Amino acid sequence: MPNRSAAGSRRWLRVLAYGAGGLGLWLLSLLLVQTLLSRRLARSQMVQLGSEVAFSLRLGELALESYPMESVAELSGLELAEDHPPAGDRGGAEADALHAELCSQLGFCREVVAAGGSLWVEVVSPFESIWLAVAIPDPRRWPPDPLSLILSLGAAGLALSTLVLSLEVQRPLRQLENSLQQLGTSQDPEPLPERGTRAVRQITRRFNGLLEHLRLDRQVRATMLAGIGHDLNSPITRLRLRLHLAEGQPMSAAESTKAQGDLDALERITSQFIAFARGDAEEQPVRVDLAALLAEVAGQSGLSNLSLDLKPLQAWVRPIALTRAVGNLLSNAAHHGHPPYQLSLQPWDAGGFAIAVSDAGEGIPEALWHQALQPFRRLDEARGGDGHCGLGLAIAQRVALEHGGELFHHRPGQGGFTLGLRGRSLSDLVTSSRSPDRSHSDQQDRMNGVEHP
Repeated sequence: MPNRSAAGSRRWLRVLAYGAGGLGLWLLSLLLVQTLLSRRLARSQMVQLGSEVAFSLRLGELALESYPMESVAELSGLELAEDHPPAGDRGGAEADALHAELCSQLGFCREVVAAGGSLWVEVVSPFESIWLAVAIPDPRRWPPDPLSLILSLGAAGLALSTLVLSLEVQRPLRQLENSLQQLGTSQDPEPLPERGTRAVRQITRRFNGLLEHLRLDRQVRATMLAGIGHDLNSPITRLRLRLHLAEGQPMSAAESTKAQGDLDALERITSQFIAFARGDAEEQPVRVDLAALLAEVAGQSGLSNLSLDLKPLQAWVRPIALTRAVGNLLSNAAHHGHPPYQLSLQPWDAGGFAIAVSDAGEGIPEALWHQALQPFRRLDEARGGDGHCGLGLAIAQRVALEHGGELFHHRPGQGGFTLGLRGRSLSDLVTSSRSPDRSHSDQQDRMNGVEHP
């Protein structure tokens, strides 16, 4: 739960960061667009101003032929003056631009002077020199014109999309590609951080799961190769010695029984190795009567003083795998516990089941529980040559996990030791296996916490 909340917080921080980045990109784009279009905007303003001034000049010149300047200014609203305006230091560029525009629109040029924060244009009058005052156009800074807004929004959106695509998709996929190249050259790449879009995170999560699976497989394979030589060595050596002694004299009944025991030990060791290496993932779930199945397993175990407490339950399970796991629990009780023994079946967790094997022994110490679950790890190393290779509880734990449960242990208050497995019905797995769009890998992903859209 804390990991999920931390991931949600990081996701929101990333969204806020991209939002702030998008806002910054929009403002920068708007500034660049305004800068690039400033000349165009200034030219448009000057063309419009030239048209207005040319119209005012024609109107004023016609009126000045019949009326005095004061009357014309009062009636037309034009700002007219007789005195030549003094030249100023502001508006020189605008004055030159307006002069060129008037020359183009009127067909002949008029003198234009910048003074006092205005542009003064010479008016042709029959009696005296008259000047028309025109306000210097102020370049539009804010609010921006619609064209600038549209262009800046488009540029910012394109830049933000490129940034998100690079950081959230391209970079994680490039890291994944590099890791796959390392994996293809038999190297051991490090797990990748889960970042990027949801689909990329799912791919990364599955890749990290693949790396972990390969790492565990290599570890199990190395341990298995070392364990095979160690566990098979003792019974093979004993058999070779007995066969060598049998060359001189016939083998007695006791020696024959011991030789048969060595063969049984070899068979148990090899069968457990094969069962652990092969796994049970290919076995299809079947709906079975769990009470009847466990009663059959109990009968085949050969345990005396074994009582049954089996509730009538039915569930979709892998029967061969579950039989092997329960057999391992009974064998563990027989070799490490003390009678009386009990095999029980109880409901668990709304549709699940709990299978428990209890005995009167001391059981596994709490400090050694995790070690007991590891493959090829024996708590009693002295029992390594009689068919015990440290795989019984590891196989039972894997079967429990494949059924969506767990392997558990506890000591009842009245003494003794209880070891068992919990599991759930695999009806969801059966449904998904019949669907063309889902497979067994999806069920395994759900067990490992992988999300699907």
